[in-house]
Order: sequence, then C-alpha cells, then structure tokens
Amino acid sequence: MSLDEAGLLFAQTHEWAHIEEVDGQKIATVGVSAFAIEQLNDLVYMDLPEVGRVVASGDELGEVESVKAVSPLYSPVSGEVIEVHSDLPDQLEDLNADPYGFGWIVKIRLSDDSSVEGLLTCDAYQKQCSESA
Repeated sequence: MSLDEAGLLFAQTHEWAHIEEVDGQKIATVGVSAFAIEQLNDLVYMDLPEVGRVVASGDELGEVESVKAVSPLYSPVSGEVIEVHSDLPDQLEDLNADPYGFGWIVKIRLSDDSSVEGLLTCDAYQKQCSESA
C-alpha cells in the first residue's frame, strides 16, 4: 500500500507523517521522504527505536547510514511508538523503491495533536527541497 505523497505532512528534517484515526486515537505512520533517500544515496544500515518509546516532536528516533553519511531520523510528532517496521533494515533497497509505502519506519500514537501543527504540506516541503538543491 503506497501512500499518496500529496496527502502527507513533512518535517523540515525530511521525515513524513500520515495521520489517521484508528479506534478513536490518532496514529502517525512515519517514514523518510524520497528526496532525503535520493540525497543519502546507497543506504547500508538503519537503526530503529523500540516499541513503547515515548518521543516528542523533533526527538531522534534512530539513524540511517549510507555510503556517504550517517543521518539521524527525527520524530515529526509527539507520542508513543506503537509499531516498528522491523523488516525494513534488512530490505533497504525496497525503501528506495517505495518510500511512501513499504518504506514506513514507525507508527506513533499521538499524545499531542498540536505536534502536527509545525509540519509542512507536500507543496511547502517540495518548495523547501527545491530551494536547498
């Protein structure tokens, strides 16, 4: 299931979030943008957080390593990590191919709805990327 990039929210640090309501709770599915993956290039390692970890928007979730650099992964929202895509570190080539589907990293139960307020729309994020390229 690949998500439509236009419907996602983005952090300035290149993580995306898809917010949906599940059983009365807001859940954010979080991943890394196609732009960031392209900039990193050949991914070789990914470190993911543990289920149950509580994060605030902007907290480091883990890291992704490429042949070029090691980059931290930041949480775009505040809440509790309720699911981790544990297959992802062993299939990083699939992250390149499908960053908005197979490439999800974690699911976070939002503790603070206002943590999404600072996120960018797809258009605003693409503008940021084009200005930094």
